Amino acid sequence: MRKWKIALGTAVALGAISMASVHLLDMGSLSLNAGTAGAAPAPAAFVMPVPVVNVVKKTLPIYLDYAARVESIRSVTLQARVPGYLQEQAAADGSDVKQGDLLYRIAPEDYQAALDQAQAEIERDMASLDYARSNLGRGTELAKSGYLAKDSFDQRTSTLRAAEAAIAVDNAALRTAQLNLGYAEIKAPFPGRIGRNQASVGTLVSVAGTVLNTLVQLDPIYVTFNPSETDLVEIEAAKAAGPIAVDVLLPGQSEPSQKGELTFIDNTIDHSTGTITARATIGNAKFSLLPGQYVRVRLHVKEQPNTLMVPQVALGSSQLGKYLYVVGKGNTVDQKLVSLGPTDGDLISVTSGISEGDQVITGNLQKIGPGMPVSPLPQQKPAS
Repeated sequence: MRKWKIALGTAVALGAISMASVHLLDMGSLSLNAGTAGAAPAPAAFVMPVPVVNVVKKTLPIYLDYAARVESIRSVTLQARVPGYLQEQAAADGSDVKQGDLLYRIAPEDYQAALDQAQAEIERDMASLDYARSNLGRGTELAKSGYLAKDSFDQRTSTLRAAEAAIAVDNAALRTAQLNLGYAEIKAPFPGRIGRNQASVGTLVSVAGTVLNTLVQLDPIYVTFNPSETDLVEIEAAKAAGPIAVDVLLPGQSEPSQKGELTFIDNTIDHSTGTITARATIGNAKFSLLPGQYVRVRLHVKEQPNTLMVPQVALGSSQLGKYLYVVGKGNTVDQKLVSLGPTDGDLISVTSGISEGDQVITGNLQKIGPGMPVSPLPQQKPAS
């Protein structure tokens, strides 16, 4: 009887504990549900906005670039052809002159006197020639009638010939005197620019001994460069198709300042360097190119149609090479390794790795990676 009472008491205690546990669980569940019902929803994941452009398809001009040196077509050292004292420098140092402009004058008095003397000698000998002709005419009539000996007639004939020869000598002396007087004025043989004067006024100059100045032609002007023998095949093929246009870029320039045409390719390749000398003739009306100046030249050798172009700013670089980020399926980032070709302004050609329909990502490149979701911004017009 006592055992039964103990068992009944134990069962009642266990039931009370179970009811209390259920009550506590229900209270906890109600409390949890109440907290969940009052909380805000979790925020959506951030998607990076990115600017995109379409791949550009265009005909790309193909150029060959070289370092080049400017050379004058004509350059002369100005020297005197007759000796004398330098009387005048007619053109200032560094002047741009036209053909025939007076540059220097040598004191002309001696040469003017020689010219006057030559003219006087001609007049004297002309008088002798007139007398000899008249004398021979009279002798001819006398010889026909037998009143003049043959020896006297021959003497009169000889005198006439001597007078004619004297006139020829006098004419040569007159021409020499005229040339020497003309040489006293040193004139520009072609249009160009003179340099720094090297003989002061009053200097006694000698024939081809005293350098007065230098004169160089500036328009047109040569630009000389050295293509490699591997480029020569492409240049010759372009030359066979027509004249090759040449652009000249001054240091620091990205666009050509002058244009010209390829006019000379040498006939021998330098075996030590594997290059050949070539030359372009460039219009230089503003004299912005000077002999000795270093520039870059760009030969337009052909056109490459249907070339895929992308902005250069979109390019990335990794250990695997150059790549582009494009918008893939589901607006996720797709990384494409590319092979590159020539540039054209802000664009660069892509020879492999992308297709014409790709959307290239051009901004926020440091904040995205392959597989990330992105939000493409409205299309931007690419530079052309």
